[in-house]
Amino acid sequence: MERKVFGLGDIVQMKKPHPCGSNEMEVIRMGMDIRIKCVGCQHSVLIPRAKFEKNMKKVLKSAAAEQQQD
Repeated sequence: MERKVFGLGDIVQMKKPHPCGSNEMEVIRMGMDIRIKCVGCQHSVLIPRAKFEKNMKKVLKSAAAEQQQD
């Protein structure tokens, strides 16, 4: 199975929505655990990398691509 590529500052779409209704999350910390922040209500959650990669659908906005355009 191919590893999903994501980076710090990326906006990702998750399979299940947050209780506030938004399924868009921003990656704010990376390591063995990933801290993500809900774009809708700004609540942050720390989850294991394996669970994050399983529940992530796709990258909506890449922070690295935006820096290259500037």
